[in-house]
Amino acid sequence: MTPEHVAAWAATHALSPIQVDCTVTVMLKILDGKCKMPEPEKVVMALLYDRIKHLPGQLLDADIHQLIESARNCADEALKDLIYEKRLLAETSISRPVMKGFKALIRAEGLLPAKTATDHSDD
Repeated sequence: MTPEHVAAWAATHALSPIQVDCTVTVMLKILDGKCKMPEPEKVVMALLYDRIKHLPGQLLDADIHQLIESARNCADEALKDLIYEKRLLAETSISRPVMKGFKALIRAEGLLPAKTATDHSDD
C-alpha cells in the first residue's frame, strides 16, 4: 500500500471524531510496541494517522499529537513511559466495540486487508 493509496482512501472516507481517536490510539499502540498488526499494516496506519492528525477527535486531547511527533523522532525512556500511559488512557476511553468496529470498517473499506479465519491477533 503506497502513501498515495492511503491519501486517496483518506480523501474519500471521512472519519468521525471517534474514528480519529481510534486512529490516534492505534498510533500510540504502534509507538509503545504493543500493536500486534503485521509491519505493513502498521505502516498504513501511520500513514493514515498523518492524514487525519489535524482533524478533531471526540475523547482525546489535541496535545497528544505533539507527544506522538516527539516519540516518532526520538523516544527516550521517559517519553516511552508517557506514550504507554497515554495509550492506556486512550484504550480505556474508547470502548472495545467501538475500536473493533473501526478496525472492521477500515478492513471492509479496503484500507487494510480483510481478516482471514486463521487471524487471531487483536491488532
